[in-house]
Amino acid sequence: MASEKILNVKKGIVEEIKNKLKNSSSIILVDYRGLSVAELTDLRRKLKEANSEIKVYKNTLTKLALDDLKIELDEKYLEGPNAITFSDDPILPVKILSEFAKKNKSLELKVGILDGVISDKDTLNELAKLPSKEGLLTMLASGLLGVVRNLSICLDLIAKQKDTNNE
Repeated sequence: MASEKILNVKKGIVEEIKNKLKNSSSIILVDYRGLSVAELTDLRRKLKEANSEIKVYKNTLTKLALDDLKIELDEKYLEGPNAITFSDDPILPVKILSEFAKKNKSLELKVGILDGVISDKDTLNELAKLPSKEGLLTMLASGLLGVVRNLSICLDLIAKQKDTNNE
């Protein structure tokens, strides 16, 4: 039987996991088996630059936190060594992890919870291909500029046509 002290420590860890799950827009589980300490440190640094963090918790404690929050995650995702990425940005950590996984075959994305929606590995890989928020805003702005430009050309042609009709 575990001592009271150990149980309190585990309860504290479960509460920590629950708080991180509640306060994050994106939660991504990855299998980090085979990564060296240097590679994992490099990944932590890249994620930290994006205001994200990666933590390793025992699967049983993670399962307890998920159950307390009534998040239905298939048990197969909680097998083997897992690291969990927490972030306020739903897409940026997916991009960082996907890019890192391309260079380091030891890292495998398993599942994500993005804004409360459970996303499998294939969905995460598709999301990683999306342009960044800034890129999407640039595409929107250039699309709007094209409409404004075409409107101004059209109005200019109408004005010229009216000028020739008035003469």
